[in-house]
Amino acid sequence: MSNSGQNEKKLLSVLRGERRDPPPVWLMRQAGRYLPEYRELRAEKGGFLDLVHDSEAAADVTLQPIRRFGFDGAILFSDILVVPHALGQDLRFVAGEGPRLSPPLVDSALGALEAAPERLDPVYRTVELVAAALPPGTTFLGFAGSPWTVATYMVAGQGSRDQSETRRMAYGDPQAFGAIIDAIAGKTIEYLGKQIDAGVDAVQLFDSWSGSLSPAQFEQWVIAPTVKIVSALKARYPDTPVIGFPKGAGEKLPAYARETGVDALGLDETIDPEWAAETLPVDLPVQGNLDPLALIAGGDRLDSAIDRIEKAFAERPHVFNLGHGILPDTPIAHVEHLLARLRKG
Repeated sequence: MSNSGQNEKKLLSVLRGERRDPPPVWLMRQAGRYLPEYRELRAEKGGFLDLVHDSEAAADVTLQPIRRFGFDGAILFSDILVVPHALGQDLRFVAGEGPRLSPPLVDSALGALEAAPERLDPVYRTVELVAAALPPGTTFLGFAGSPWTVATYMVAGQGSRDQSETRRMAYGDPQAFGAIIDAIAGKTIEYLGKQIDAGVDAVQLFDSWSGSLSPAQFEQWVIAPTVKIVSALKARYPDTPVIGFPKGAGEKLPAYARETGVDALGLDETIDPEWAAETLPVDLPVQGNLDPLALIAGGDRLDSAIDRIEKAFAERPHVFNLGHGILPDTPIAHVEHLLARLRKG
């Protein structure tokens, strides 16, 4: 592949194993509350779920950071909890408190849910609209939550600090919990497949709560279902890269990288980039891992963090990103500075 040309999808080439200098960049949650144009549209449209289900508005939100910053990747504007919504749980977002799913599966049986796959139709329409509008050199990323993280919300009915109810269920009734994981994995395979059919170039699996599990539980509830999803997608879409992002996995990352079959690995901000560069498979593309708070801090602290990450991953395929989602109080000038420093401009 040529290293020149405005229409070349540089980020996609890195996910397929090519090193690029400077590295392509996108930021998790780059379409969101730190942007005034997002806040204005959100105020106009109402609740978060209303925005997700309004395909034209969701497409506009997806495109906003591309228009403003020219990131190398666009990430679909949606939420990981649309999958349990499609499996039959009711979903609402409570201002100041976050998502609520009902009935929580700690008190109710999975079999009592009535599937509602049509609830995902607006997301597929959003993908179509964005794919038609993106600049030709921009990689379009779809996503879903990984089964373990989605299950923590389905079981408890909401987010929790330590995922205690879900971890108790996984130990106490592994058969019932395994059925929940299997249902999520099956729906996720279908959901990501339809995103690919509608126009995304690559997909990311977010496992935001994988760090709460012991090694044996991590193997059972993170690695095994991820293998199932990745292998099914690879069978149908062999040219579509899959990024795995097991946040908090720490020393379990090498096993995840070896066993899951993901094409690229997202690293959170707690991972030493030099350790990752030395420990992970040598040709595996990595994504990350700037601390979102360093981006807020700016100045010399931001510059040194950027430089350390670039230096650590200079010899492998690398997508520059944050170690988690961009925070709402991030100064736009700091994002502009990050891009200028990466692009040496």
